[in-house]
Amino acid sequence: MTSWVGRKMCGRLNVIDCPEVIDLCGQLGINLQDQVMPLRTNRFIRATNKISIVIEQNGQRRLQDAIWWLLLDKTEHGFKPSQYTSFNTRYDKLNVKGSAGYAAYRTQRCIIPAAGFGETEVVDGKNQYTDFIGQTGLAFGGLYRTWLNKETGEPTYSCSVITLPPHPKLIPYHSKASPLMLTPDLFESWLSADQNVEEFEKLLAPNIPVQLTAMPIDKPSAFNKIGDLVFIAADC
Repeated sequence: MTSWVGRKMCGRLNVIDCPEVIDLCGQLGINLQDQVMPLRTNRFIRATNKISIVIEQNGQRRLQDAIWWLLLDKTEHGFKPSQYTSFNTRYDKLNVKGSAGYAAYRTQRCIIPAAGFGETEVVDGKNQYTDFIGQTGLAFGGLYRTWLNKETGEPTYSCSVITLPPHPKLIPYHSKASPLMLTPDLFESWLSADQNVEEFEKLLAPNIPVQLTAMPIDKPSAFNKIGDLVFIAADC
């Protein structure tokens, strides 16, 4: 795992084909059997990998492959992640004109369905890894951008997870930030390109909408449990 994952929030996702994720996709209006692109599943998806995002275009929702890194650079054969770290977009940059997520926040919001996510905290000079699983599927609020290959005419999609201030319940596991997690009543407005973003200001405060189970592990690639499970209650 590269060093920036240890310093940033939510550098890994857990997306598995489980009932919770399938149910979440159904709530998002996504029938997995009807999708042109299948749901990308893996217990350990890291930043720069391709992930599945839910977007709405012309009134239609679909799963879309996207590189988990909002800023891309053009290459001879397409696009690659930029040198500028952008798998997360900070909440306090969303309304800063000229920032990477400013325009996308207004017209290209997405939802990233997952079963869980991973966090890293440095304790006594060593990385402490924790994996979280939601009692229900987790709907991360994100942004996406499209990048057009002028030679082939094909678009490449990229995305980021919006991060908020640290949540008091999660500070022992990651003290720098927490992810934006959406509830079903927000899905329609979040995916609508016509929604006034001023309505989302109340969302830019840390919130845990579902119960989480925290499991300490030795390292993300091995996923060996090394301590007791901790149940983190949802906020009221």
